[in-house]
Amino acid sequence: MRIIFSFIALWIFQLTNAQSVEGSWELILENEIPTELTTVRIYQDGFFAEGTKQGDYEFKNAKGGIYETEGSSYTEKFEFNSADKEKVGSINNLAIEVSKDTLRLKGQDFSQTWLKIGDYQDDLSGVWIITGRQKNGEMQRREIGDRKTIKLLSGTRFQWIAYNSATGEFFATGGGSYLPKYGRYIENIEFFSKDDFRVGASLTFDYQILNNEWHHRGKSSAGDAIYEIWSPYQPEEIIRD
Repeated sequence: MRIIFSFIALWIFQLTNAQSVEGSWELILENEIPTELTTVRIYQDGFFAEGTKQGDYEFKNAKGGIYETEGSSYTEKFEFNSADKEKVGSINNLAIEVSKDTLRLKGQDFSQTWLKIGDYQDDLSGVWIITGRQKNGEMQRREIGDRKTIKLLSGTRFQWIAYNSATGEFFATGGGSYLPKYGRYIENIEFFSKDDFRVGASLTFDYQILNNEWHHRGKSSAGDAIYEIWSPYQPEEIIRD
């Protein structure tokens, strides 16, 4: 009987930890203390990004990069960190527990509890990198290099980040919620690192997925006409020393 009970407990533990982290999460506890700031983290296809704000408008910081999970082990490597570029390239090895709506990350002297706020997947859910932008009526394609602009979408949340993964430079970020429907894509901006006055804006774009690329047309938050092409971004595997 004890053997059967142990087997069931192990099965439940493995099932719990097999839950996917993909989607969007809000930080509710850090070192078991309720958080005062609002931090939303998005996980999708081996990449994560988070943005933190104070109150309704004030941007505080952003960070993210590559992640891997294996059982109860979680590893993340930072590609950007707006508060401290010296942390770019650093690796965290943590324990992870995932239930239906709760994610816990634990280190030696560190713990976080995240509450799931969305896990819906659609045709834009993924990690995208900008590879084309129209200028003077002509589409200009760009090669993928160290300086990049990434856009991460999952669980009805989005975040874009402009940074240089080689130098650690951080340029800008913004994010919030999104809705794709019938070829229209709507963004609701909830934080913006360069201009808090754009928070609360709702932007509507036309979009198409053509040859596995995202074609994005409309007007920016500054009111400028844009036509961009975003390609799938494949994060590198984490190489441990």
